[in-house]
Amino acid sequence: MSVPRHALLVLAAGASRRLGEPKQLLRVDGESLVHRAVRFGLATDPTQALLVIGAGAGEVRAGVADLPVTPLVCDHWRDGLGASLAVGVKALGEDIAGALVLLCDQPALDGAHLQALVAAWRKDPAHAAASAYAGVLGVPALLPRTWFEELATGRDDRGARELLRRHEQEVSAVPAPGLAHDLDTPAQREEWRVRSSLGPKDPAE
Repeated sequence: MSVPRHALLVLAAGASRRLGEPKQLLRVDGESLVHRAVRFGLATDPTQALLVIGAGAGEVRAGVADLPVTPLVCDHWRDGLGASLAVGVKALGEDIAGALVLLCDQPALDGAHLQALVAAWRKDPAHAAASAYAGVLGVPALLPRTWFEELATGRDDRGARELLRRHEQEVSAVPAPGLAHDLDTPAQREEWRVRSSLGPKDPAE
C-alpha cells in the first residue's frame, strides 16, 4: 500500500501588529522562527512545500532563501489566517492527500512533534491529526484533502481552528503542551526571552 502524500504549508503572512516587529524574523538559537518552521516541516519529507507570505514579504522570503520552499504571496493577508490558508490550499497538487499547516509564532515547536503528527495522520489519512494544548486542538495540524474545499473559501479568519473544533470526532490529537506559548505580544516575547535563548532579530536578516 502506498504512503499518502502530504504537503507542507507554512503560514507567515501576518504583520505582527500586536508584537510591533515581524515575529517571523525573531530568533531562537540564532535561527529565525520562519526558517525554523520551514526546516522542521521539510524534515517530514513533504511532496510539496509552500510558504505563504504577505506583510514584509521580501524580508521573510529572504529569510528562507536557502531552503527548498515555494513562496506564495497572499494579497489579502489582512483578512486573517483563513485567507493565507486559502492561498496555500489552492496551490496544492492533485496528488496531495493532506496538508501539514504550521505557523511562525510557536517557539517551542520541534521536529519530533511534526513527525508524530504525520505518523498519526498516516494511520487514517481521511481524518486530521492536530496538536492538543491549552484545552484545544490547533496547529500544527495535518488536514485531510476532504477539508481542502472548505479551507479554500478563506472564510474563517482563525484558520483551521474552527474546522478542527467542528470535526473533533475526526481528529487524532497529538499532545504538545509547550505550543500553548506563542509570541503575539511584547509581554509574551519578553517572557519567552527570559525562559529561553530567544535573542533580538538580526537587522541584517
